[in-house]
Amino acid sequence: MPEHPLAAPPEEDRTLSPYTGYTRAHWEATGDRLLAAALRYATPGHALIDLPGPPSRSGVRSDGLEGFARTFLLAAFRTAGASGKDPHGFLERYTAGLTRGTLTPGRDDAESWPEIGHHGIQGQPMVESASVALALRLTTPWTWDTLPAADQDRVERWLRGALRHTPAPNNWYLFPLTVAGFLESVGRGDAETRGAIDRGLGLLDGWYQGQGWYSDGDGRSFDHYNGWALHFYPMLHAHLTGDRALLDRLGPRLREFLDGFSLLFDANGAPIHHGRSLTYRFAAVTAVALGALTGETPLDPGVTRRILSGGLRHFLDRDAPTADGLLGLGWYGPHEATLQWYSGPGSPYWASKGFLSLLIPADDPVWTAMEERAPVEGADRVLALPAPGLLVQTTGRDGLSRLHNHGSYKLDSRAPERAPGDPLYARFAYSTRTGPTSAANAADNHVALSARGLRSARVRIHSLGAGRDWLASWHRPVFPEGGPVLPSARIESLTLARGRLELRVHRMVGVPVGTPVHHSGWAVALPPGTVPEVQQGAEVRLDGPEVTSQLAGLYGWEASCVVRAPQGTAYGPWALVPELTGVVGAGEEGTVFVGLASLTGEAGAAPIAGQAGVEVSGLVVAVRWGDGVRTVVDFGGGGAGGPSVTEESL
Repeated sequence: MPEHPLAAPPEEDRTLSPYTGYTRAHWEATGDRLLAAALRYATPGHALIDLPGPPSRSGVRSDGLEGFARTFLLAAFRTAGASGKDPHGFLERYTAGLTRGTLTPGRDDAESWPEIGHHGIQGQPMVESASVALALRLTTPWTWDTLPAADQDRVERWLRGALRHTPAPNNWYLFPLTVAGFLESVGRGDAETRGAIDRGLGLLDGWYQGQGWYSDGDGRSFDHYNGWALHFYPMLHAHLTGDRALLDRLGPRLREFLDGFSLLFDANGAPIHHGRSLTYRFAAVTAVALGALTGETPLDPGVTRRILSGGLRHFLDRDAPTADGLLGLGWYGPHEATLQWYSGPGSPYWASKGFLSLLIPADDPVWTAMEERAPVEGADRVLALPAPGLLVQTTGRDGLSRLHNHGSYKLDSRAPERAPGDPLYARFAYSTRTGPTSAANAADNHVALSARGLRSARVRIHSLGAGRDWLASWHRPVFPEGGPVLPSARIESLTLARGRLELRVHRMVGVPVGTPVHHSGWAVALPPGTVPEVQQGAEVRLDGPEVTSQLAGLYGWEASCVVRAPQGTAYGPWALVPELTGVVGAGEEGTVFVGLASLTGEAGAAPIAGQAGVEVSGLVVAVRWGDGVRTVVDFGGGGAGGPSVTEESL
């Protein structure tokens, strides 16, 4: 097979791309280098790519298929975006591997692919079948059409396993849809393929919650899968099929999603650090590219490229890939708490989805227009998204984005109410420059009761109301094994965003008098052994390399401290967390706790303790801001037991 030397990395173009310096050529060069590095680990027949690292629970053979399928998708975007030009012979290797892997599926030899089974230990090949099918659909003239009929039959037989087994009850149903879409595109459709497509689209409609957001299955799991799976597969299928009716049905949802989602990318390019599978990294930009490709985007072309290239460059500048050219498990470097049990050495290559951008033609304004600033770099914004229960807060002076969570949670099907909950969902807030602490360490951005030496968790989240700049929710405090069960207790919580400030109000309902309450702020990754100065009774301040975290108690809190998180976050191997402590008192006033938090990238941030004054009367919290505005939160004044919020100028 022909080998061609990889071109030298292109020079930055600060005229066309004043923010990132990146052009389309940088995307192409990056794709080439990722593929060349991964293909070094291909088996002799190219059917498996056995990347180095600890195996997933699905086993080494499944991991080898994952390495093949996900990099095949990257090769497909790369060559389809170049109208079939493939000077490095990538597709020739993948076509050979496709033939060899499906020759004797399930056989225990060096090259055969595992057969597709039901969700569970044998289900991972179903995930990878979607990447194989989509790659074939994008490269049909140069891959599928070159295969003898017998080889095509074997590939089809293997792929149809995805149509005949049970997916996981979430985005997995879009994998058979994608397989079926490919088979129909090459004239091999039938009732089975049509049924898989109709079933997937029907479930998708049922998962749609509004404002552009789908839940990942039944329940309220909202995260990056909304962009890189739930919009991606059906919308790209509609685009490739030319199904105008389906595009008209799904397109407005994507457009509305991008209007808010585009705010969740930092000025430094980082996506919001929230939800599972974050090791996919720059796959987070997939929906932005999809909107531009299909014409369903509210973003100007220069803004689209700013987000796309910013997301790619952010990770390339931070040692992902590593020196050997591979995408390893983690975020910047290895970070176990970022991973899920299903992660294997090939998993990070779902980052390939970000290269969907190469399907946008080279002469499109996305590539030719001057790069513009990202949405987060404009005026300060607060955007409430009641449908998923998320509150977006951005500040233009530091280009930082925060996501306050009052609606997204993920339950463990084996023990749905088990503490401590998933740190990637259970916390009150996430940002583009901080990550949550691990489940084994002190929790950041959390409120907890304390009993029997244990702290409660936040697992299932229930909406309580929303306004222009606030969201509220409640949860039942759940203790680890050995802790109390409090079936009548609940914690009602409200976040109101204002500039860089976050008003955090918590009301304890049905919690025994005298119960200790703890509330934490933003975790900051710091050098090990750092001992910060804590101003007792005022506020806790943590100055990190890129951010400052501040937390002040305004009402109900009696003490403040700093807690260590030795497992660190994805942003550093060791972290500190600010924390407030109080005790539930008698009367309605004794159940209310008010704090003020801030996360900022501005140097020399002013103290926050004096920027708001609080008065509490019963269940009414009146906050007077330094600019003369008064906000009143009434926990008894809303509908369906939720709070009401009013604002007036004094």
